[in-house]
Amino acid sequence: MGESDSATLTAVLESQASLLQEAALALPHQFSQCTYPLGYIRQAVYLCLTCARESPASSPRGICSACSIACHTDHEQLELFPKRHFRCDCPTRALSHACTLHTALEEPNGENTYGRNFEGVFCRCGRPYDAQKERETMIQCLACEDWFHESCLNLRERPPSREPTPATEPVGDDGASDASSSGLPPPLICADDYDALICGGCVRKIHALRRVAGTPGALMVVRGSVDRPWQIIGKDELSETSTVDIETKAEKPAKDAPEATAAGEKRERSPTEGEEPQAKKARVSPEAESESPCLAPRQDPRVARLLSELDHNADVSGEEAGGAEGAERYLGAGDVFLTEGWRDRWCRCKRCLPSLQAHSFLLEEEETYEPPEDPDSGLSLEELGMRALQRLPREKAIDGIMAFNAMRDDLMKHLRPFAERGQEVTETDIRAFFDSRIRELQSKRR
Repeated sequence: MGESDSATLTAVLESQASLLQEAALALPHQFSQCTYPLGYIRQAVYLCLTCARESPASSPRGICSACSIACHTDHEQLELFPKRHFRCDCPTRALSHACTLHTALEEPNGENTYGRNFEGVFCRCGRPYDAQKERETMIQCLACEDWFHESCLNLRERPPSREPTPATEPVGDDGASDASSSGLPPPLICADDYDALICGGCVRKIHALRRVAGTPGALMVVRGSVDRPWQIIGKDELSETSTVDIETKAEKPAKDAPEATAAGEKRERSPTEGEEPQAKKARVSPEAESESPCLAPRQDPRVARLLSELDHNADVSGEEAGGAEGAERYLGAGDVFLTEGWRDRWCRCKRCLPSLQAHSFLLEEEETYEPPEDPDSGLSLEELGMRALQRLPREKAIDGIMAFNAMRDDLMKHLRPFAERGQEVTETDIRAFFDSRIRELQSKRR
């Protein structure tokens, strides 16, 4: 606030209450304990860009949510969202910045995996993520936990980026449609139509996923030729192919669509919800596994051909050949969108089960660590002050109250002339009062 700026007391109090509410929503958890002692767990991970720039010779490292606040609060950071089997790097020698929560210096974590996200790069297109310019929702792959643009998943045409200083957009109800708040049309497959994404690269690597790709409940987006619209394979239980033109669908308003993710945000894969009918929950007993036939549904020949072409393309040109350009050339990227109840539909025959067991997240939903709730979250500064005062010994509490009352009386004395003259109180006037108080305290200590 400049010297010429002023505000009423009511406006200041309203602003303070709004900031407290915003802080309570953003930081509802405690950040007093580093997760390093918990070992390798699935947890929210942050990339400290400041520390990465200070040590360009070393690989970027990840820190837990507590350290992102307590140790790196004044650093530039990038939220990577949950990563499995990850241990906080903040207390290790890999980071030059000392951890204030776990003061013992530890050796670097040898089991952490640092993918492209730790370089600030996301999706098969390799575009850096910029929340100020990004308009698309990004979706997390269940397997590799990388993030993908909807356009790179062939769910929509790629929109232009936001301007660096976007105009203020009208506030509305995003729950009215799947279109984002920036005016993007609904994607080809809406968020409510699937439960988890597996990117094409992971589908080709995991046998169990490769076998069900494009079958009922494992949606794929393909097309017959470059000049034809994208199609959804596996959309219904009759194994019929649903043909949808992205541009045509964009012109139709979305009806009864779920709440959409705001533009430029990343939509984390949702856990499986609801219960499937008992007919879909049939289990094969361990004794009968070796004798039971494979129950995996028959795959569409086009999907098998597409995956084979993507394999060949990756062998020739590298892993990134199945990217955005490869998807245009090979008429699909091989991504699979698993619908609700997908964990209950796996074939558990002798051939399919080993692949599932090797990737336990396909059989059971993973537990993601969350810090303990902060009991002080949402309390006002006055409430926090009174709570702290109650913890002090009686004599110190009385001294604190007397000092506060003395400061209050001096402040009222300082402000009284302004009230008598009808003069506005500026930031400079308030700073002058407290600077004077600080000088008085310093002179008394000498």
